[in-house]
Amino acid sequence: MSKLLALNAQFYQTFGLAFASTRQRLQPGILRVLSRWPLEGHWLDLGCAHGGIARWLAQHNFGGTYLGLDFSQALLAEAQAWAAHLKPDLAARFAFRQADLGHPAWVEALEDRRFDKVLMFAVLHHLPGQVHRQRLLAQVRTRLNPGGHLVLSVWQFQNSPRLLARRQPWARVGIDTADLEPGDTLLDWRHALPGQREQVGLRYVHAFSHEELHHLAQASGFEVEETFESDGEGGRLGLYQIWRPD
Repeated sequence: MSKLLALNAQFYQTFGLAFASTRQRLQPGILRVLSRWPLEGHWLDLGCAHGGIARWLAQHNFGGTYLGLDFSQALLAEAQAWAAHLKPDLAARFAFRQADLGHPAWVEALEDRRFDKVLMFAVLHHLPGQVHRQRLLAQVRTRLNPGGHLVLSVWQFQNSPRLLARRQPWARVGIDTADLEPGDTLLDWRHALPGQREQVGLRYVHAFSHEELHHLAQASGFEVEETFESDGEGGRLGLYQIWRPD
């Protein structure tokens, strides 16, 4: 697990800003979720990156409080710089803190706060180990207010022949396949700007099935309220679920 976490930490430290530059618009599935609830109450955004969801909320008369957590200082700096330019009354609704979801102590960043909505978009598939994912989600459950929801998405790269062609052998990063779980995948990422040399990085991704995600919800103390697919090629590259405590 530690090697996989280190692999992704290195990827986002090296390519985080370049990666974020390719994610300036929210995915259709995220917009579908955000548009279904009143924009009020206490919201927690796990893996907030450069604050894309916070920006959308601010543009749509958000009347609640928002806390975004991410482990990348560079991405958080972008989010905080954006918030610093808001009008004071609106800026007071938004906060960003550093926290590593791969470490059990991440929850300390929440202090004693509880939330009505917890968002976890495109995060879970970067966290290795079924046991560790279950522990994280159980921690999230303890911070939900009565009637609250956890909304998450995972990347279904397995639905794209183009993305499957980018799988790499684990030997490239010195990891033995015997230490992995079914679905663990090493993918390369490529990005090039006009007139610049192509950037290439490697990152860990876990391929979830619908059944695996449902089992994870139950094991973490949740009930799956809704499931849908969205985004990308054929509208099937993102698997979204809305969970409520059981």
